Amino acid sequence: MDRTQGQVDPAEPSSGPARVVTLTAGDFTLTVNPVDGSEIEPLRPGAERARPRRRDSAGRAARDTAARPPVLPGAPASARLTPAREEERARLVRLLSHGRSVRLTGPSGSGRSGLLDAVAADCAGVAPDGVVRLSGYGQQQPGELLHALYAAVYEAPDERPLRPDREELLARVREIGAVVLLDDLEMGGAALDELLRATPECAYLLAATPDTKAPSDASHLEEVFLGGLGRAEAVEFLEAGVGRALTEEETAWAGDLRFASEGLPLRFVQAAALLRQRDELNGTRGGDEDEEPGVFEERPRDAAFVPLPTLAEGAAPAELLASRVSESARAVLRIACALGGELPHHAHLPALVGDTHADAAVAELLGCGLLTPVGTRYRLASGVARQLEEVGYGDPAAEEARTAARHYAWWTGHASVTPERVAAEADAVLAALAGADVVAAVLLARTAAPAFAASLHWEAWERVLRSGAEAARKAGEVAEQAYFHHELGVLALCEGRLERARAELEASIGLKGALADKRGTVAGRRALALVTDREAAGAAAVSPPLRLAPPVGGAVALAAPGPVAALGPAVPVAATGPTVPVALAAPVGPRASEAVTAVVPARRDAPANLAEVFAEPFPMSLKPSPAPALAPPVAARPVAGSRKRTVLLAAAGALTVAALGTVVALAVGSGDEETTPAGPGPKVSSTTPDVPAAGTDTAGEPGGNDSAGDPADPAGSGSGSGSGAVTEAEPGATTPGEGADAPTPGVSRGAGAKPSGGGTPSRKPPVVPPKTSPVASPPTTSTSPSSSPSASVTPTATPTPTTSVSAPTATGTGTGT
Repeated sequence: MDRTQGQVDPAEPSSGPARVVTLTAGDFTLTVNPVDGSEIEPLRPGAERARPRRRDSAGRAARDTAARPPVLPGAPASARLTPAREEERARLVRLLSHGRSVRLTGPSGSGRSGLLDAVAADCAGVAPDGVVRLSGYGQQQPGELLHALYAAVYEAPDERPLRPDREELLARVREIGAVVLLDDLEMGGAALDELLRATPECAYLLAATPDTKAPSDASHLEEVFLGGLGRAEAVEFLEAGVGRALTEEETAWAGDLRFASEGLPLRFVQAAALLRQRDELNGTRGGDEDEEPGVFEERPRDAAFVPLPTLAEGAAPAELLASRVSESARAVLRIACALGGELPHHAHLPALVGDTHADAAVAELLGCGLLTPVGTRYRLASGVARQLEEVGYGDPAAEEARTAARHYAWWTGHASVTPERVAAEADAVLAALAGADVVAAVLLARTAAPAFAASLHWEAWERVLRSGAEAARKAGEVAEQAYFHHELGVLALCEGRLERARAELEASIGLKGALADKRGTVAGRRALALVTDREAAGAAAVSPPLRLAPPVGGAVALAAPGPVAALGPAVPVAATGPTVPVALAAPVGPRASEAVTAVVPARRDAPANLAEVFAEPFPMSLKPSPAPALAPPVAARPVAGSRKRTVLLAAAGALTVAALGTVVALAVGSGDEETTPAGPGPKVSSTTPDVPAAGTDTAGEPGGNDSAGDPADPAGSGSGSGSGAVTEAEPGATTPGEGADAPTPGVSRGAGAKPSGGGTPSRKPPVVPPKTSPVASPPTTSTSPSSSPSASVTPTATPTPTTSVSAPTATGTGTGT
């Protein structure tokens, strides 16, 4: 058993087709079972996770070697930098040594990967954790890059693979101090900022193309741009690739090629391959002109002279280069075009091509500049796939993808293949999965998914599961579809995506229930129970129990009994109602530090029917209506210190409302007879408004203290009374501005009461005996309109409300005697 495979079930034979791996994922123990699906359970209470340990120098060297592309058979190609690249190399090493992160920007084919290799050799001893090489190809989020960085620096203390959760991952990578070389960067903006914030002790060298999203201003990255080669540098680079000095014709051709290709080094690597092939075809390479070509050589015996390639062929050389390579190399190019530019490992090429020497084709294509290294693998160089598809290399793509899918389905399911080797072929496997038919895709996804899960390459695991679920749905494979949904639910549960986990597990349980798969249903319900537990724990942590807090000390008591500290400006209650003063938000006075909580009792004076609700749409009284309150109306006490402006505004509003109410009441009740309340005393009939006599006070006594004539109190409120204050009047007398609407002493009229002025029928107010004996005076009746005061009745024994309407005056008050 390979130590990298994890913990294998002893009951399972090592040579069997099933490979069971147990790993730790956060707070869960995950058992990857390729037969019945993965099983997940919480860590046992007694089991404590051991702390991961850092890799030593030997471990880092082995890890770096594994992160590089595979070594090809044959002599290794020597990589040499031009003098311009040597200057940029020294600049990058100097910035990284000072802990600065750099973004190296250059177009595809500008030599970024070769420059990163040279910088890695110079920065080996700069950081305590050494140099870490990562590939950002196809990575749009920083999550997998952080996991790859964690795996490059830390190793599990035991044989069980360990994938930390997000909290532990961030805590571990924050302690890493390394020089990180990230090639083929494809993310920027907020995602790149998150990666940099998570690893503050790392210095990054980010290689990206100009079309990659730019970093934010807060990233503080140094920018280094890679340009093209100069004319002299291009000629020197081309001579080094050909291995001889250039002729005048070839030098001029190289100058034109530099202008057409903007001096990209990749174009001159391909141009050097064209010149080498031309020399071989013309028989002028290495002094072998007199040698007879061998039987196995593809060069014809009587070869015609091959001219120098045209400028168009030099700018797009893929077709010409592919026509001059071996047949095995051309077959490899067809496979790469079918897989979207991805090239399988050279160990798979003999089986895919059907040639035992096909593995040597990778070195041949790499020397021609048709391939480029990407992470731990090779793929077609920039622009090569498009050029080859235009000449027919992509025609057998469906057949080639089907062949690759069936081959990978056999290979990934073999027990001798470790999950790490499968993870290294993740891009080629996913490309074959995307191009294969549904039957081959289901088979490949079914065998590759457990290997990706065991290798901790969970992004590839999720992609292969989704592709497999879609292929199983199209193929009608219900059992396989249930398996893929179950695995997606387990993956989401491990990553903390509880809503997604619940949806996937419920779909899987439903499909397995339709198939009567009891074992699979039980495994799904166990995982679903874990989801429910995590949701309950998260809800308890996020939503604390509610607590009733006492009111804030600066709260305002609404409708609270007792004196009000201060009154604010008048605020209109309704569009047609009077204005009333409102208490300020901050109470002042001796009780300002107390907080009073408003207690709203149930109303007991609610109207009995709709007639009472709409009994007073237009009030006839000139007195401002009391402010609407949540509590029953309570007579307000006089408040000293009210301002004159507030009183004037209140009087003006009351005058306007009273005038409008009088006009409407006269128009509605014209010609109707007035009803007076029954009771002892004379009945008075009046059809004209009363005009108060000059010099008559509120008690009906001439010569009294008339507040209307007091210049210090323009609203007619006596001294010591504030705006809106209510005072008790003498029994049997009408208050200013009131007729039959005057409230009886000691009796408060309800909210649904209706005034009886203006000839409109009204309810009879209750009769309450007065506290003091009234002063008897003869009744006076007025039946004709005049400017003198109208008739008023003074009862002799029992006070009875009189029927009198007071016309509005300039000051808003009236007196009836």
